[in-house]
Amino acid sequence: MTFIVILTALIALLYLGMPMFAGMFLFSGAVLWLTEGNVGTLGEFVFGKLNVYLLVAIPLFMLMSHFMVRGKVVDDLYATTHTLTRHLPGGLGVATVFACAVFAAISGSSVATALTIGAVAIPQMLKYNYDPRGVYGVVAGGGTLGILIPPSAPMVLYGFVSDTSIGALFMAGILPGAMMAGIFAAYCMITEYRREKTFGPAYVRPPRATLPEMGAALRKSFWALTLPPFVLGGMYFGVFTATEAAGTGALYALAIAWLIYRNFSWKDLMEGGREAARTSAMLFMIIIAAGLFGYMLTKLNIPQEAVALALKYNVSRTEFLIAVMVLIFILGLILESISIILITTPVILPVMTALGIDKVWYGVLLTINLELALISPPVGMNLIVIKSITKAPLSEIDRAAVPYILMLILGIALIIVFPGIALWLPSTMDYKP
Repeated sequence: MTFIVILTALIALLYLGMPMFAGMFLFSGAVLWLTEGNVGTLGEFVFGKLNVYLLVAIPLFMLMSHFMVRGKVVDDLYATTHTLTRHLPGGLGVATVFACAVFAAISGSSVATALTIGAVAIPQMLKYNYDPRGVYGVVAGGGTLGILIPPSAPMVLYGFVSDTSIGALFMAGILPGAMMAGIFAAYCMITEYRREKTFGPAYVRPPRATLPEMGAALRKSFWALTLPPFVLGGMYFGVFTATEAAGTGALYALAIAWLIYRNFSWKDLMEGGREAARTSAMLFMIIIAAGLFGYMLTKLNIPQEAVALALKYNVSRTEFLIAVMVLIFILGLILESISIILITTPVILPVMTALGIDKVWYGVLLTINLELALISPPVGMNLIVIKSITKAPLSEIDRAAVPYILMLILGIALIIVFPGIALWLPSTMDYKP
């Protein structure tokens, strides 16, 4: 009950317009001052939270993303995926999903994925008379892959807060990400095939690409396609840690943009660095606030009470996971991803430990649920991004996202029933923590 009161008060404070980090920090500090009588150790606490080597990975992964985006590689990625899938029913939709999947492995951001791929794909699909609702839906759904397929900023944040291996989380996101991309692509093909049977083809599909055409398309985007295997393969085989992977990935992305594409200037370098620094500083402030929030909850014995409650009612792992997934889905309707991770993790972790729930497994389930938050009204950021591209009514975009919400829920159910989808790859990796 205490946690419900605290959560309600915090959400109310955030909805007054106060920035996330300031709201959590001031709220937690005030509760501690009222209950403990002093906040004299806050300076030491803040330094300890930021004095962590792993946090270096955050600005470096941000740099990697900005270098590739400013290098304008997305046009080649989309052209390549379209060449390979153009003969399929709904080929442009399938190409959009696969382009989102590849770009997700570069950007680590769902909003960036939806914005960048959507700006290229939406005009093309509308030009060829695709159903607008289907167009908006595939970009919204495909964009969510940005935080499931590694590198993923929310996974880094969850890994830091929960003290979970970032490398293991990244590996765990690969197969579920591929699974969701496959489900999205299959949905595009089935719906377009049924539409063709009813109304005729939206456009005359080009013939299957020849081997020379496929080779030319793959050569054009070869360097962009090598970045994800370089970063993830290095972590999988233990060549470097997550932080080292971020640094080498950023350097590799810079080399691709500057030396291969040759459209990257000193101005792009400086602006990319500034954007990465600005975003990282914001995340670091949120991490400080979240750490204080978790410390405050511990002082109030809320995690211990949650564990006692779960043990008292003999809650099973599956029942607990379903309850938490429902809670996070509800929070996702009113809060964004970072807030959900930082508010819920300190309370949930002790219960997970008591029930023997794998933190990596839960991290993947959490990430897919956070994808739901990105396409669930009224706060769904991907929906707002699509509106900014198309100027379509938000109500129409909301309806377009419904099938993808259901498919993400299906993905959560599959991973709860078959945890090996997420845990098999991490179990085989040779990773240096």
